[in-house]
Amino acid sequence: MILKPARLSLAISFAVTTMIAAPAFAQNAATVNGKPIPAAKLDQMVKQVVAQGRATDTPALRDAIKKELIGREVLIQEADKQGVGGRADVKAAIDNARQSIIINAMLADYVKKNPIKDADIKAEYDRFKAQVGDKEYHARHILVPTEDEAKALITKLKGGAKFEDLAKANSKDGSAANGGDLDWASPANYVPEFSKAMVALQKGAITDTPVKTQYGFHVIKLEDVRQAKIPALDEVKQQVAESLQQRQLAQYRESLVKKAKIQ
Repeated sequence: MILKPARLSLAISFAVTTMIAAPAFAQNAATVNGKPIPAAKLDQMVKQVVAQGRATDTPALRDAIKKELIGREVLIQEADKQGVGGRADVKAAIDNARQSIIINAMLADYVKKNPIKDADIKAEYDRFKAQVGDKEYHARHILVPTEDEAKALITKLKGGAKFEDLAKANSKDGSAANGGDLDWASPANYVPEFSKAMVALQKGAITDTPVKTQYGFHVIKLEDVRQAKIPALDEVKQQVAESLQQRQLAQYRESLVKKAKIQ
C-alpha cells in the first residue's frame, strides 16, 4: 500500500516520536511513588543470578526480579519516612557492609592480576602426596594420663585381655566408645611420636612400651595397612587452586598490615 502525503508525514512523525521516546521509557524498569527503578539495575541483577548458575535469563526470571526490586523500593521509601537510615546502629551496619563490598572487590581484582599458575598447583599436589605417603593405616589406641596406667594396660593385653574392651573402659580419647578405633588414616594425620610408633608395628601387633605425646600416653594396636587412595591431580585441581588462592590472599593481607603504621 502506498501512503498519501498526509498519511506518510503522520507515519514518519510517529516513528520519530517513538524513536525519541523509547530510550527514555526503556531506561526504567518501573516507577514507585514517582521514583524510577533503572532498567540497568534489573539487568545487573539478572546477570548476577545467571552468572551464579541459579537460573537462566527468561521473562519469568526478569518478572520475579522486577517484583523484588519494586518490593525493596517500597520498603526503603517507608524506612526513609521513618528515619531508620539515620540511626547509629544502622549507620554502623552500612559502614561495615560498605567496607566488606569494597574489600571484596579489591581482593577480586588482586586475584585476577595474580592468578594461581598450573605449576604451583602441581607443586602443591606433589608436596601433599609426599606428605601423605603411599600407605594408609588402620589403628586403635588407648589414651591414659600416666605411663604407669599405660604399662598396666599393656600387661593386661599380653595376658589375653581384649583391646576393644580395655579401650572402652580406660581410654580418655573420643574413640573410646568405638574400642579405640581410629579408622583408616595417613600417618600425617597424627602427631610425629604416634605416627612413628604406629608405622613400626606389624599387622595385629601392639606397642611394647607406652607412646608419649602431648596428649598423654598411648597404647597402639595396628589392625591393617593398605595402599593409599590418592585422587588424581585433575580431580582435586580446583580445590588445590582455591587453597593456594586463600593462602595467597592471607599473605597479601599480612604484607599490607606490616606496611601500615599502627599505633
